[in-house]
Amino acid sequence: MSVNYIYPPYEIVRDFNRCINCKICVKQCANQAHIFDEKKGIVIADDTKCVNCHRCVATCPTRALKIVKSDNTYKENANWSAESMKEIYRQAESGGVLLSSMGNPQPLPVYWDKILINASQVTNPSIDPLREPMETTVFLGSKPDKIVRDTDGKIIDNLAPQLKLSAPIMFSAMSYGSISYNAHAALAKAAEKLGIFYNTGEGGLHEDFYKYGKNTIVQVASGRFGVHKDYLEAGECIEIKIGQGAKPGIGGHLPGTKIVGDISKTRMIPVGSDAISPAPHHDIYSIEDLRQLVYSLKEATDYKKPIAVKVAAVHNVAAVASGIARSGADIIVIDGFRGGTGAAPTRIRDNVGIPIELALASVDKRLRDEGIRGNISLVAGGSIRNSAHIV
Repeated sequence: MSVNYIYPPYEIVRDFNRCINCKICVKQCANQAHIFDEKKGIVIADDTKCVNCHRCVATCPTRALKIVKSDNTYKENANWSAESMKEIYRQAESGGVLLSSMGNPQPLPVYWDKILINASQVTNPSIDPLREPMETTVFLGSKPDKIVRDTDGKIIDNLAPQLKLSAPIMFSAMSYGSISYNAHAALAKAAEKLGIFYNTGEGGLHEDFYKYGKNTIVQVASGRFGVHKDYLEAGECIEIKIGQGAKPGIGGHLPGTKIVGDISKTRMIPVGSDAISPAPHHDIYSIEDLRQLVYSLKEATDYKKPIAVKVAAVHNVAAVASGIARSGADIIVIDGFRGGTGAAPTRIRDNVGIPIELALASVDKRLRDEGIRGNISLVAGGSIRNSAHIV
């Protein structure tokens, strides 16, 4: 039996004067942190399994539960923080590279919070949306440089395929398998109701969700999981995933333990096999290669769908975006270093990439300086937390 040197970071505090042993916490906890002791006739807790999701706290009918942060401490050392020591212990226990989910948790500057927004008090836009309509519709896609008319003076429709959103918000890519069937269903239904889009991620599209195609962006990543003609035609847009903010330059890895049933069928890989996405696309090593894939996807869908290219926010993202804008793509998606992930090497997640605020400004300026800003739409992701960030 291995020794666990790490004290649980959270403790479950139960008020036994309030607890009625209803076992709701036992049923609700997916991590089995709550156990009913048959001999004692009470519910007890295993703090080592608690992830501080607060599901038990929210569902407890008598408010008998709360989760508190452990006050266990390590010897203070400015060079070796408690978190650094914990990570060394974790790596020693596993013998492998540490993996983490979600986004970068480090206390780095959030530049959105340091930007003040100007406002107009006497002219449009209106300042009272309760009495005056406010337009939030956004169209994504390549725009023509100028209006062209025929010999009769009528405007020639030379507009490339566009995505129409009721508001400038989209759900980021999360693949089937990294999240559950129910989570994908919730995203699809919400996108349809809101008039926006959700992204399938690189795990293909379950056949039950084809009916939400009008609000779906399908993704083509380096592993090509679940990619076939019907899949490409199912969505309103196709996104080529080159990079991801949480792990620039790193491919994906969904463990074989998650490749079961419909996930195996949707991804088109054998049950139990690891779904490993290479770091690069093995058919893309230049902008010319990217252009070939862009036009292959356009050809496969009769030029009816815009093509997006997703890249991570890194130091040379402006030069990369300049190449993408010339590849025939219609949308560039930039993912900042705080972007989420199902799993990424902890060292990569916490130390690689740049803020989306800086990347967006850099790309926009580069494209304007080169006179090609109108050729492409920009989408920013990676820690877009509230409405002020998208004004």
